[in-house]
Amino acid sequence: MLAVNLTGAFLCTREAFRAMRHQQPQGGRIINNGSISAHAPQPRSIAYTATKHAITGRTKSTALDGRAFDIACGQIDIGNAATDLGSGAASGTAQADGTVRPEPLMHVAEVGRAVRYMANLPLDANVATMTLMATKMPFIGRG
Repeated sequence: MLAVNLTGAFLCTREAFRAMRHQQPQGGRIINNGSISAHAPQPRSIAYTATKHAITGRTKSTALDGRAFDIACGQIDIGNAATDLGSGAASGTAQADGTVRPEPLMHVAEVGRAVRYMANLPLDANVATMTLMATKMPFIGRG
């Protein structure tokens, strides 16, 4: 979990930042994949949740360090998209009260639309963080 979600993401950001800093004209946009689990974790998700907290810190540091080079950095926190990985939520997900309950999903195309919106902003504007989730998922009020 740490190698992929933290080290891998760090290495990608480092290389993207380096390329954007040295190109002419300078600048670009980095969009990090966070998770609502950093705000409302599920039971038995300590490693995943810790890596997503770290992504939030890295997003803020990259945005700050990128200002001098016209590099914008933002983050999208996604909750319950209907993908191969996320579709298990529909059949039941562990809840803080010890139960396992199904959670609603949103179509993955909505994630693509949100990322496209972030990516198409001019470099003088930035979405620092965006939370995108299935409307009826229990993120707000979870537990």
